[in-house]
Amino acid sequence: MDRFSPFELESSWRSALGNELYEPYLTQLAAFVERERSGKIPVYPPHELVFNAFFKTPFNKVKVLIMGQDPYHGPGQAHGLSFSVPHGIALPPSLQNIFKEMQTDVGLETPSHGCLTKWAEQGVMMLNAALTVRQNEAMSHQGKGWERFTDNVVKALADRPESVIFVLWGKFAQEKCQYLNQSNGTGQHTILTAPHPSPFSARTGFFGCGHFSKINAILQSRGEAPIDWKL
Repeated sequence: MDRFSPFELESSWRSALGNELYEPYLTQLAAFVERERSGKIPVYPPHELVFNAFFKTPFNKVKVLIMGQDPYHGPGQAHGLSFSVPHGIALPPSLQNIFKEMQTDVGLETPSHGCLTKWAEQGVMMLNAALTVRQNEAMSHQGKGWERFTDNVVKALADRPESVIFVLWGKFAQEKCQYLNQSNGTGQHTILTAPHPSPFSARTGFFGCGHFSKINAILQSRGEAPIDWKL
């Protein structure tokens, strides 16, 4: 009997996630999202960008995972990469602070836009825990199945023999990925933690964390190409 998966993913991710893509909860999740899209309140990101992070950063190309919580819920903001917004969209406060830290850490001027696609194409996967949201209702698609799916994404990377740098900004990301600290034996991965870059917490340790330079130092120590952070 042919198996059906409701999600269309990039081929290397389909292979990596395997049987998880055919679990019944994903059919229920897909049906929920479609019901939401048929309602009066817009759902973000657009259907074709929900899995943007997977297409921009194939499984075997992931060097760094930046864990987010929820897509931006304002019109035009979310495009499937955590913390990123498309060209022409004003920079959200957290992204402004990310750029401030980048400037302090590696000396790059604040970009004229907030589209982080260039990072994604170099191996920086920007994944949210939930991949859809209702307009102006933060975390409105929480607890519907996305978290189980993205837990399995993180696990697939953790089980991969090639090293990954997990970047966990804020309590939510750290709790979601807390099992990484126990590791599953290989110990080849690196975990970088800091407070969230939001205006409420950036000054409690996000500023000064130095993660941009640390990521590149780690990559270069492994003989890998550093990330060109300039946008």
